Amino acid sequence: MFSEKKTGRMAADLNAQQNTIARGTVITGDIISEGDFRIEGTVQGNIETPGKVVLGKTGIINGTLKSANADIEGKFTGKLVLSDTLSLRSSTHVDGEVIASKLAVEPGANFNATCSMKGSAKNA
Repeated sequence: MFSEKKTGRMAADLNAQQNTIARGTVITGDIISEGDFRIEGTVQGNIETPGKVVLGKTGIINGTLKSANADIEGKFTGKLVLSDTLSLRSSTHVDGEVIASKLAVEPGANFNATCSMKGSAKNA
């Protein structure tokens, strides 16, 4: 009934979708997803995804974030474990521990963390 091409494309589309946590939303608990995230609300817990996490200006994370890439504009407190790049914007406030392969910091970012630069943070 369904061709393999259609079901394969539908599965790829599901993984390509971005999860959004809107401003004013508070989530307490752990989140595991195959998709990327944009967070404008608050997460009290751990987030794990093989993709990218964007923490907007109004976003707050208190916990552990494990992903490939993170682009942070809001407030992060906890442990960041990234297999690739961490980008910190000028409005960023980070407290905790960071393990990443690459780090990009804009002037004005508040970065109060221990930082380990590694070729691959997957085993951390």
